[in-house]
Amino acid sequence: MKTVTIKELQREFEHDYYMYVPLTIILNSCIGSIAAMNILKQGTSLMSGIELTLCVSLSMGYNAALLAGANRKLSFWLFVASMVINILFIFVTLL
Repeated sequence: MKTVTIKELQREFEHDYYMYVPLTIILNSCIGSIAAMNILKQGTSLMSGIELTLCVSLSMGYNAALLAGANRKLSFWLFVASMVINILFIFVTLL
């Protein structure tokens, strides 16, 4: 069984960049909106506001990096950070 490393994923992303751009925008926006919905279901508090700000900033930051034509390596790491944080928010808010 072949193991997949983060370097191989990054190389794949950089190689097929224009194929991954629309796919990752849709995926990132969907996961980010699910995380935002779950955060807002908790109610309004300072902690929810901070979580929501982080969630939206990461999702918008990735989309803005793509639209601004940022470095492909930076775009990949913004995508990874956004997905990891937003998925963590989803799991934490569901518990």
